Amino acid sequence: MTQPTHSLRWGLISTANINRAMISPIRRAERSTLVGVASRDLDKAQAYADTWSIPKAYGSYDAMLADPEIDVVYISLPNSLHAEWTVKAADAGKHVLCEKPIVPTLLELDRIEAAARRNSVTVFEAFMYLHHPQTLMAQRMLADRCVGQLQLIRSWFSFYLSPDQSTNIRLNPDLAGGAHWDVGVYPNSMAITMAGGPPVDVWAQQVIGETGVDVTMIGQLRFGSGVSAQISSSFRMPFTEGTVLIGDEGTITIPHPWKPGMDDAPSEIIYTPLRGATEAIPIEGIDPYRCQVRAMEACVLDGARPVVPLSCSRDFLRSTVALYESARTGKVVAL
Repeated sequence: MTQPTHSLRWGLISTANINRAMISPIRRAERSTLVGVASRDLDKAQAYADTWSIPKAYGSYDAMLADPEIDVVYISLPNSLHAEWTVKAADAGKHVLCEKPIVPTLLELDRIEAAARRNSVTVFEAFMYLHHPQTLMAQRMLADRCVGQLQLIRSWFSFYLSPDQSTNIRLNPDLAGGAHWDVGVYPNSMAITMAGGPPVDVWAQQVIGETGVDVTMIGQLRFGSGVSAQISSSFRMPFTEGTVLIGDEGTITIPHPWKPGMDDAPSEIIYTPLRGATEAIPIEGIDPYRCQVRAMEACVLDGARPVVPLSCSRDFLRSTVALYESARTGKVVAL
């Protein structure tokens, strides 16, 4: 693999809408360059490249992977295609930033881990908020015992997706659609991150929509430390988001946990001690997608460890699989 010593050359695999969140952060990152975009249709790829002023267009994903001038790919394909193209990219010597959820099954994650090891490439899941100073600040506050002993985590993310949008990819059962796979993975990953590891068991209930996937998922996670988490996600509720970390000596509230710093706007964490005045803690404004681009630069160019290593993705996935099993059976499921 040809590897630059000072910068990363990026390629986009697919022309999905989520790419728009990544294009500017890649271009603004100090050690990255956006080189190309790939589609299964060359005309579509070229039109996209022209629209976004991307130098190269590829008429197949394989063509991009064969290009020695691409160092790292961002995979924004449907969930069901993540494993196939992450493995192929790794086998082509490319580093991979894969959109969440990285895969819907543990067997697929096994394949990705094996591919990353045998090719000595960096692969991590695109949970942009986990790279942001706001999330890192909340973790430091917990470590400093600002709320005392953590007791309860509440976290949620929902938006309204009309039943008449049955062709929306998020509702397609063949493409690993569903509310939890789409937005529920955020509160699930937040809970596990703040608790410091995976739950020992979970319980969940779901509402199945018109296409056969969950349109609402509500779960409870129990951790070995004694911490509990209550998480929810839905396509049948108005937009709502938030995370609250409750200890025996105070509370940390994160009003906008998932996309802080968009357009480099500052954000804040609300700290309410058991005794004393509530405090709004300001967080520097930086695009969370730019944070994860910087993380890839650090991994590949400096040898840093991923902020979201595949071991964390395994914890997130094990919890998600257990939540779905619990929702299906109505029983508590141990991990």
